[in-house]
Amino acid sequence: MVIARSCCLTAVADMLAPLLGQSYNTLRERLRDTYREAGAKAGEQRAELDVTECWAPWLAWLLDGWSGQQMSIAVDASSLRDRFVVLVISVVYRGCAVPVAWKVLKAQEKHAWKPNGRRC
Repeated sequence: MVIARSCCLTAVADMLAPLLGQSYNTLRERLRDTYREAGAKAGEQRAELDVTECWAPWLAWLLDGWSGQQMSIAVDASSLRDRFVVLVISVVYRGCAVPVAWKVLKAQEKHAWKPNGRRC
């Protein structure tokens, strides 16, 4: 995403395919498999990616070379139509809110917000 300067799957696959010597379609499918549930992947011995394990290294990478004394944190609950609510904690960096922790919830169900917010 950093090299492609976009989080769009198409842009990332388009940028990385020639660098890795793979076809665009192959790389795009491999990238899609990183966020699919194990049951939605082809083959046996497929695993799911636990994104919570990525949060600390992602934040450390983001803050590498941080020169400021203060940091702004943004907390957001965004609705994606009537399907999902995404709880996001972001670090505001160079005018952009960079998500460092999140939780996706079904919009039509009741949830205990406090425990979900603490997990982010």
